[in-house]
Formats: sequence, C-alpha cells, structure tokens
Amino acid sequence: MAAIPTDERLLALIYKQYINDFKAHSEENKIRQTKIWVPLDLDMLASKLRTDPDLLFGRLYYHMNGAYGSRTGDGEDVSFFYIRLGSDKHVVNFPLMTSVLADLKEDKKRFIISTRVAGLSLLVSLASVAIALYF
Repeated sequence: MAAIPTDERLLALIYKQYINDFKAHSEENKIRQTKIWVPLDLDMLASKLRTDPDLLFGRLYYHMNGAYGSRTGDGEDVSFFYIRLGSDKHVVNFPLMTSVLADLKEDKKRFIISTRVAGLSLLVSLASVAIALYF
C-alpha cells in the first residue's frame, strides 16, 4: 500500500495537473462554470498518488474544507472544495488552494532550515566536547 499523501503532495499534484486549465478559462473561452472553481478528476489524481479516490474526496471535502476554508470580512464563507457547482463536479477553489500550497511549502522550507541549523549546532557542540576531552 502506498503512503497516505500529505496535503502538500496532493495540492502540488492538483496544481501541476490543473494550472493550465485554470489559465485557459476566460470570458471568451468558458470551459467550466467559473474561473476560480476548477473541476478535478479524483480517479486520475488517486491513480497518480496510488491511493483510493474516496480517500482523496474525504481529504478534500471533510478535512481541507474545514482546515483551509475561511470567512471574508463580511462574514461570508469561502469554501475550499465543493462536491458540485452547476454541471462541474468535485471543484476546488484554485486561487485559495494555490495560496494554501504556498504556505505549506514555506512551512516545510522553514522546518528544513531549522532542522539543518540544529544539526549543525549539534556537530559544533560535539566537536567542542571532543576537542576539550582530547586537549
């Protein structure tokens, strides 16, 4: 069984697969209901992630909607994912998703840098102890 995909991995795949679809929609070229709501093929995404489409649906609908949805200053809900929007099925708020992905990548980068600095500090400390014991 494949590892459960992280939010970052899932959103990065969605971004990679659908950025051109997002850009292609315009007033002259209406390929879906609205520009910001991009329909997803959960079967294709699940296949690429080697997981079950229902698990992806649950992750998007139950988890990410609550974790990443928000409210405007007027108190209006901003959803992350809808089951259906007009004739489009399994749609994600692409600009919001892209912002969440950027935040997740930034958090990961910060974690990696902090971990490397801590590792370097440990090496310097060990070297100091070794030098002190040797001399």
